[in-house]
Amino acid sequence: MRIFGAVLAGGRGQRMAGADKALLPLAGRPLVAHVISRLEPQVERLALSANGDAGRFASFGLPVLADGMSLGPLSGVLAALDWAARLGATAVVTVAVDTPFVPGDLVPRLCLAAEANPRGVAMAHSGTDDHPTCALWPMGLRDALAAFLASGAKTRVRDFADAHGAVRAEFPSDGAFFNVNTPQ
Repeated sequence: MRIFGAVLAGGRGQRMAGADKALLPLAGRPLVAHVISRLEPQVERLALSANGDAGRFASFGLPVLADGMSLGPLSGVLAALDWAARLGATAVVTVAVDTPFVPGDLVPRLCLAAEANPRGVAMAHSGTDDHPTCALWPMGLRDALAAFLASGAKTRVRDFADAHGAVRAEFPSDGAFFNVNTPQ
């Protein structure tokens, strides 16, 4: 398998007073830098899924993928699948930019879970919580996702994933998927 990665950084920062969440500091580094350092060693190639001025991410040296249509995180997933398909990937692992503590074994555990349904999404799960933006998306879902978004239907990432046979990769409830949603 050729697994590529994408950091979903296209949000509008509504809970951060409109600030660019990806560039907000955490322990002296931008949130996106934390996610990159955790995900990049686990994938063959990595990109950022973000809208707006791509130049703000130039210092990270990664491709910046804009959404074809801005309909939330699933638009970023589709942009990542489109990018990765052109480069011969078999799947893309996504991580939201506001989850800076993702585990160092995220990708292998998602791949193991995906063996139960290689055509479906494998998403992270810890305790009682799903983490649908931390997921492995096989290339076979690309057309279904494109058609879904083109239809204008609205749904949550988890709902789309579940409708396409999602399986869960179990992780301990140790804060690895803590979501940074406020400046505090």
